[in-house]
Parts: sequence; structure tokens; C-alpha cells
Amino acid sequence: MIVLRNRAYRSLVTATGLLGAAACLLVPGGASGATAHAARTISLSESGRLHITSHHTTHLNFQGTASGTIRGSIYIHLNVTSQNRVSAEVSIYPSNGSLTGVSTANYHANGGQATFSGTMSISRGTGSYAHAHASNLSFSGTIQRSNDATTVRVSGPLSY
Repeated sequence: MIVLRNRAYRSLVTATGLLGAAACLLVPGGASGATAHAARTISLSESGRLHITSHHTTHLNFQGTASGTIRGSIYIHLNVTSQNRVSAEVSIYPSNGSLTGVSTANYHANGGQATFSGTMSISRGTGSYAHAHASNLSFSGTIQRSNDATTVRVSGPLSY
């Protein structure tokens, strides 16, 4: 009987300890003083003006300034994957962190201008955007073939 009582006592102590630990995690400030991070969602409406910094056959690198919901430097690494498709990695650096996403888009050249339009996902961020994520953002832009001046637009909901 003593063995059962000791096992029951140990189970009760273990359960109480687990409940206490769980309560510390749920209470703002918890045992360690950490607070929970409430997710926020904003509607992105970004536009950027960029210039080409380097190119190697089907790889083009652009740099410029993003304005709109989030302002900062923007960098795009664009890869022409076929005659009518491109993929891109897009990084925006506002003053309080960074956002990085990937995109795939249709690509169409017509005379002196090329256009692209597709979707973008954001899966990485730092600073204020450390928990950033978004999918199915609208991603589009134009490239002036005479001077490689580029505009880009990104829009849709972003949670962070």
C-alpha cells in the first residue's frame, strides 16, 4: 500500500508542477518575465523604384527604395527561368528590421519594355518583423529595356 501511495503522491506532485509551469507560460510576464507577442496584420501596398546593379545572362540584381506601407531599401535578385517565367528573391530593409520573400511571375517582353506579374510569399523577417509571414501577395513590375530602370509593386496582407 505504501508503494501505491508514494506513486500517487509523485503523480500528483508531477501533475501540479506541470500545471504550474503551463500557467507561468500563459500568464503575461510568465516565470521568466517574457511577454507574449500578439500577431498584427497589415495590408501591404508597396512600390519600389530600382536600378540594375549587376547582371549575368539570366540573373539580374536590382537595388532601390521602397515606399508605401513599409519604407526602406529594397533589393531584388531576379532569375529568368524560361522565356516567359521569372523567379525572384525580394528583401526590404526598413529602419526597424527586414523582410525577405520569394516570388514567381509570368514575364513578357514587348518592344522596349518587359513586364512581370505573379505571386510572392514572405517567410523570413528580423527585428519588428521577426515573425513575418504572408502568402499569395501580388507581385508585379516593369523593366525599361533601354536603361534597365525597374518598378515593382507588392500588395496583400502581411502578419508579423
